Amino acid sequence: MDFWSGYAWPTVLVVLQIIAIILPLIIAVAYLTLAERKVMAAMQLRQGPMVVGPFGLLQPIADGLKLLSKETIIPSGANRMLFILAPMITFFLSLVAWAVIPFDDGWVLADINVGVLYLFAISSLGVYGIIIAGWSSNSKYAFLGGLRSAAQMVSYEVSIGFVIITVLLCVGSLNISDIVKAQQTIWFAIPLFPMFVIFFISALAETNRAPFDLPEGESEITGGFMVEYSSMTYALFFLGEYANMILMSGMTTILFLGGWLPPFGIAPFTWIPGVIWFVAKILFCLFVFIWVRATLPRFRYDQLMRLGWKVFLPFSLAWVVITAGVLTAFGWLPN
Repeated sequence: MDFWSGYAWPTVLVVLQIIAIILPLIIAVAYLTLAERKVMAAMQLRQGPMVVGPFGLLQPIADGLKLLSKETIIPSGANRMLFILAPMITFFLSLVAWAVIPFDDGWVLADINVGVLYLFAISSLGVYGIIIAGWSSNSKYAFLGGLRSAAQMVSYEVSIGFVIITVLLCVGSLNISDIVKAQQTIWFAIPLFPMFVIFFISALAETNRAPFDLPEGESEITGGFMVEYSSMTYALFFLGEYANMILMSGMTTILFLGGWLPPFGIAPFTWIPGVIWFVAKILFCLFVFIWVRATLPRFRYDQLMRLGWKVFLPFSLAWVVITAGVLTAFGWLPN
């Protein structure tokens, strides 16, 4: 009895909670691909997927079945173990970060006091999957794409780090739930608007999304770091990219858009459950991700690096200093 109540039952509960998070997330990733195609089609005055199922709603399932039925081709000179492991790393890291993200007040798998550091560490590890994929393919084109992606992601992680530090100065805690509760008066997107913009643009670069999709520059390096991948190994990279989009939208929502909090603390806004507000804000951020892709052309690589190192880095560092100075001068530092 002690074994069941002290170990087995808590383990079963944790597993059920993990499934309750991952299963909707995987479904959301699949249908985000459909949403992107539909939204971009509407912006470009065409119809998008509309053949498979009513209104094309079964298109993600058809795409998944097609990729599952394809042969996984491994290049003869590739490192077989690392070649297969790389896409798994990318997809796995995009899922484990959700362990510390609260969907509502108390709705979190692991409410740890260093949740922000955990999120930053997981998002930073994502570069390993891409570097391993580029190197293990034994292709100079894939390797070049992997190096470009590594340089890009490392460059914009620096800016993301300074943005997070600015938010932490205003909160005084590394706990993610505390960050959300600190925005009950005003969302940080308003007083920290420049950092909000920098964070979102850096999230585009961190997830290799347009206009920063340089690792997949087809016209320059024939498809980037995943040029040798096919079937489900390719699909895992694809799913990892979209899962990272949802993750970065979730981080944007938590750090700047009040998490599960309604925009106004009055009825009828307070009648809507917090998890609905959280999902709605993530959907808005994802819409902007797609909007940017449909609107802007791809940056050149020198423009990408100049923006990260010569614009975002000094500006975000200066804003950290200014924020700390203002909080200290007016006695607004959190306890």
